[in-house]
Amino acid sequence: MSHLFTPITLRSVTIRNRIWVAPMCQYSAVEGVPNDWHLVHLGSFARGGAGLVITEATAVEPEGRISPEDTGLWNAEQQAAWGRIVDFVHGQGATAGIQLAHAGRKASTYSGFAGRRGGVADADGGWRPVGPSPVPFPGLREDPEPLDADGIGRVVTAFGDAAERAVAAGFDVIEVHAAHGYLLHEFLSPLSNHRDDEYGGSFDNRVRLVLEVVREVRSRVGAGLPLVVRLSATDWSEGGWDADQTVRLAAQLRAEGVDLVDTSSGGNVLADIPTDPGYQVPFARRIRTEAGIPAGAVGLITEPKQAEDILADGSADVVLLGRELLRDPHWPLRAAYELGETDTDLWPVQYRRAAR
Repeated sequence: MSHLFTPITLRSVTIRNRIWVAPMCQYSAVEGVPNDWHLVHLGSFARGGAGLVITEATAVEPEGRISPEDTGLWNAEQQAAWGRIVDFVHGQGATAGIQLAHAGRKASTYSGFAGRRGGVADADGGWRPVGPSPVPFPGLREDPEPLDADGIGRVVTAFGDAAERAVAAGFDVIEVHAAHGYLLHEFLSPLSNHRDDEYGGSFDNRVRLVLEVVREVRSRVGAGLPLVVRLSATDWSEGGWDADQTVRLAAQLRAEGVDLVDTSSGGNVLADIPTDPGYQVPFARRIRTEAGIPAGAVGLITEPKQAEDILADGSADVVLLGRELLRDPHWPLRAAYELGETDTDLWPVQYRRAAR
């Protein structure tokens, strides 16, 4: 059996292979409620053979949405709608994961689908975003409100509440989004966190909110459910969050009960990023080897042999695909075919005529 199609067990959950669906925003929800688009979008990846299907960034409170069209998990209607999708994913033999998120200063933003860019004004259905400091992201809302102690406590509780709803909806894995310049990443980086209280300044202060969220989520979901954290390993900018700090945080996350670090990069400031094939894989390797915690690799992973080699050489424990799965939702089935996997159980019975 190839490395790519070897199951992986995290706590009480065994995932059928190491091809995971990276969270990809669809900007297609109404009032945070996922719909038929999300069912077919996520269901196609489960049908296509992926091991773990992770939802898009799902806001833990209304103000935590990137755009007004983001999905959420702050009420019972959203929970029920997610449950329908989880049932279909499970019916295809895949594992269901949800990424819980708060957009922070990058909230209240147009999706871009209608040709509009930038921040959404209050009059057009937007809201004032929050962040660690009154420092806007270029081109977005210019008035982020610094979170006070009560606001920070509200966010931590919101992550916990959403985690409980995720478990009730049937999700098997929870991912906390602390990457791509959203709220938790904003607290991590000195480029966006200018606070002088216990949440700013030193490394220990800047990672405090992430650790508090992880503790809250872990306490709400119990010991059996796997917990993943997505980190941006570097801001790609001098004086920002970097790989050394990421490795240090990853070791602390392991001690707090996190089971795997989903390793991405960038998104917090404008930067030149060298996007070559597999350009983020070295960050995953460092986390895996230096912090001693399983790691996922993501970023321009497009070919089955490339993915297999990443796992075979010890750079990562899983690979996460995004745009390549949009191009080919059946990429895992194609990979099985190309790598000579003989087990046809991965294939839906309706498709098995193509397995040979």
